[in-house]
Amino acid sequence: MKQALLLKNISLMGIFLLLFLSACQDNYQPKPRGYFRITTPPKDYIKFQAKDFPYSFDYSTSAKISKPAMQQEKYWINIDYPVFNAKVHLSYRSINHNLDTLLNDVHNMMNKHIPKANAINENMYLNPIQHVYGLTYDIQGSQAASPFQFYVTDSTQHFFRGALYFNFTPNNDSLQPVIDYLKKDIQVLIESLEWK
Repeated sequence: MKQALLLKNISLMGIFLLLFLSACQDNYQPKPRGYFRITTPPKDYIKFQAKDFPYSFDYSTSAKISKPAMQQEKYWINIDYPVFNAKVHLSYRSINHNLDTLLNDVHNMMNKHIPKANAINENMYLNPIQHVYGLTYDIQGSQAASPFQFYVTDSTQHFFRGALYFNFTPNNDSLQPVIDYLKKDIQVLIESLEWK
C-alpha cells in the first residue's frame, strides 16, 4: 500500500514536471513597459473676466487662475491644473508698431523646441467675427518641454500668447492623455477669447 502510494506520487510529480517543461517556449517576448491609467476630470467651463484686463476667455473649472511668481507684465497670468501638475502660461502685449517683433519672438521660442521635437504641427486659427487670428503649435516629441503653444492677435491692438508646461521632467509619451485633455481646454480658451 505504501509502495503504491509512493508510486502514485512519483508518477503525479512526473506528469507535473512534463507539463511544466512543455509549457516553456524558446520564443519568449518581454512585455512593453506600461503606464498608469490617468483619469481626467469632466469638462466644464467658466468665464475669466477681470475688470481691468483687455481680454476674457473660458477656462476649465478644474483649473485655477494665478499670477506668475515673477510678475513681469500686468496682464500675464497662469492657468494652473493642480491635478496634473501643469500650467498654461499666458502673456499679453499691446501692439504699438511692434507686431513683427512679437511674431519674431514667438518663432524664436518655437525654434528652441526643435532639438527635442520630432515634429511641430502648425494650425491656423481664424475668427473674423471676434477679430482673433493666430497659430497653434502642436509639438511632438517625448522630451519637448512644452507640448502645445499658441498665439492670437487682432493685428492692430492685442497680442496674446500661451504655452503649456508641466512642473516636472516631461515624458510626453506617458502624458499623452493629459496633453490631449489640456489641448482641448486651450482650444476652448482660444475659441472663446474676446478683446475688450
